[in-house]
Amino acid sequence: MRMQVSGITVAVTKKDIKNIHLSVMPPDGAVRISAPLNLSDESIKIFVRTKVAWIKRQQEKFANQARLSEREYVSGESIFIFGRQYYLRVEHDRVNGFVIDGQNVVLTVREASTAQQRENYVNEKLREMLVAEIEKRLPAWEKKTHLKCNGWQTKIMQNKWGSCNPAGKLWFNLHLAHTPIRCLDYVILHELLHLKVRHHNKDFIALLDKYMPFWQEVRKELNDFVLMPMK
Repeated sequence: MRMQVSGITVAVTKKDIKNIHLSVMPPDGAVRISAPLNLSDESIKIFVRTKVAWIKRQQEKFANQARLSEREYVSGESIFIFGRQYYLRVEHDRVNGFVIDGQNVVLTVREASTAQQRENYVNEKLREMLVAEIEKRLPAWEKKTHLKCNGWQTKIMQNKWGSCNPAGKLWFNLHLAHTPIRCLDYVILHELLHLKVRHHNKDFIALLDKYMPFWQEVRKELNDFVLMPMK
């Protein structure tokens, strides 16, 4: 359900929960409310009105985030890989290649390739790198938390860094390949904890505090991180 409150579009989901939860989601500042099943629409609107100033500050923060322009995948462009900035050096050959060489990423492509073809190839290499990191780090977090997911995958997501579905399967945003490893650790932990606590309540926060005492700093770093457009 969607409602308009003071010029703000709010996506509302009613659930079997006790408290109302408000989120302003990256990267575009979408506003979401999770509300108890018995809470009236008017009560939700009143709650949102009390939060308008805060919502607009969050939306302004996202709007002002520096985002990299659309890529052409030519020499000199920058690319972030796990929080470190590299520069593309494009070379031409009949066989594609992607090699990290110091501060550079040597991207080998066919001379006649389009920007979209180059982007697709780079995204697949980044996906391979992200998958390799998750394969190393997820089992460690499962062991530490005594929680085990029922499979996982990566995909491009517009409003979430990760998700956990009711069947216990985890999804990770391909954009995480650009963020520091500690941000990936935070998202892995966050989604694993949803296997035990579905909502962002005090029990969930207590578990975050237990396993990653500095999680709030990492979450801020994650949400402030410069995003590289992906299609």
